[in-house]
Amino acid sequence: MYERKILPNLNCGLDLIGEVLYGKWKIRLLWFINEGYKRPSELQRKIPDATRRVLNIQLKELEEHELVTRKIYPVVPPKVEYSLTEFGKTLIPVIATLGQWADENEEHLRTVILERLKQETRQDIVSV
Repeated sequence: MYERKILPNLNCGLDLIGEVLYGKWKIRLLWFINEGYKRPSELQRKIPDATRRVLNIQLKELEEHELVTRKIYPVVPPKVEYSLTEFGKTLIPVIATLGQWADENEEHLRTVILERLKQETRQDIVSV
């Protein structure tokens, strides 16, 4: 299990949000749970590039930060559902605003991301 060696810097709001939302899939998980995808298998289908293990780790971290709750139903096989807490629901407008900003800047963002990937690929080829 990963053990943090350096304590996080929690001196301002940006540090706090970074600590809570750092993780490739956390924003998407929150969004999809809000959209009604509550079961781990549904979330896995919505985010097929993520492994089940990573999704479970990030869901657990979201639960520890009190953004989502997990309900386990006493059936066989076990049924698990996630839902946003009231606290977690307060993030949805922020995520929506980030998504809107990305939509408005999609062309520019796509260009700079693809250029960076090309540069990384060139560096990988040169180093071989």
